[in-house]
Amino acid sequence: MRNPVVLSRRRFTLSALSLAATGLSGCAGNGGGSLSEAPPPAPAGPQQPGSEIGSGHYKVALILPLSSGGNAGMAAQSMKNAAEMALAEFSNPDIQFLIKDDAGNPQLARMVAGQAMDEGAQIILGPLFAQSVQAVGSAARPRNIPVIGFSTDASVAARGVYLLSFLPETDVVRVLGYAFAQGKRSFAAIVPENAYGSVVEAAFREEIARRGGRVVALERYDAARLQASIGVIAQAARGADAVFIPDGGDVAPTIAQGLVSAGVNTRQVQLLGTGLWDDPRIFNDASMLGGLYAAPDPSGFANFAQRYQTRYGSEPVRTATLAYDSTALVAALVRSQGAQRITDQMLTNPSGFSGIDGVFRFKADGTNERGLAVMRVAAGGGQIVSPAPKTFGGSGT
Repeated sequence: MRNPVVLSRRRFTLSALSLAATGLSGCAGNGGGSLSEAPPPAPAGPQQPGSEIGSGHYKVALILPLSSGGNAGMAAQSMKNAAEMALAEFSNPDIQFLIKDDAGNPQLARMVAGQAMDEGAQIILGPLFAQSVQAVGSAARPRNIPVIGFSTDASVAARGVYLLSFLPETDVVRVLGYAFAQGKRSFAAIVPENAYGSVVEAAFREEIARRGGRVVALERYDAARLQASIGVIAQAARGADAVFIPDGGDVAPTIAQGLVSAGVNTRQVQLLGTGLWDDPRIFNDASMLGGLYAAPDPSGFANFAQRYQTRYGSEPVRTATLAYDSTALVAALVRSQGAQRITDQMLTNPSGFSGIDGVFRFKADGTNERGLAVMRVAAGGGQIVSPAPKTFGGSGT
């Protein structure tokens, strides 16, 4: 088993190359949050003109909603900063970034992608929202230009359109795998009635079936049905080894409190969650203590955030590592492969790559696999109970 290509700060391990080898509110924790990625209806201000970073020969487009208002614009600026930081920390490789503003608008994203390719871009990083990634992919595919998008909606992934984002399906597989390793076989779940809930429910059912487990009950809820759903799951939990609660700090503690009040002993029935649990509101709630969730090893982001703070005087958004790692990946490939175009074969190298948030690799269908840790909820923060893998085994296809 070969080691992944290391993309960390000023570190390159290129022998593994087998050539010749973001609603943004869901970006807390591992960023695998809600899939409500609808772009803002209109930009808050005029579209920013394109700009350039670096003076290298290999041109790379970076498409972000820089002129959008609110969280989208803030995230875009932080991600642009992270890409610039990656170039500086890699001693300014032979790359020039063409920065394009899509204002969170799919039609504009397609247009600026075309402009970037006309200007010589050989790979596109971004956009942030699902519809914009889809639009850019449709423009880039006929010209054989790969796209590395930042959406968490796996439905827009495809060969040639790769998602580097934190996909909720990966969280589900990792935490359930650990639960099965601890002897859990029967599961109940209480899942939000939204797009994120649909994705994690499908992954939950598929993984339990694949491992030969049993779903004893599954309830979907909205605000009106939450208490009734808690009651059903509390009753079902008597015949379950674990209860899966894939929601964030605004709802998960309410569910856990309701289960405990209904007599569920969470020392015997294991609470399970996703990366949305990487939230101070989770850690500060006594009913959540001992729950397990999957997330990247937090030390990577902590180190990155410290360097970002030193350079820019502010905290990065959680999705900033996606821009950093995609930039580092391109820098490593350009340094290794020279002027030749980055291909699907390079990007889907089964050994994968090692970035800020640990190892990752792209699958042939455009989705990704990440090496995640399993964390236990404790007062003050998550504690690692199963470390993230450092390498991948298998083909990755």
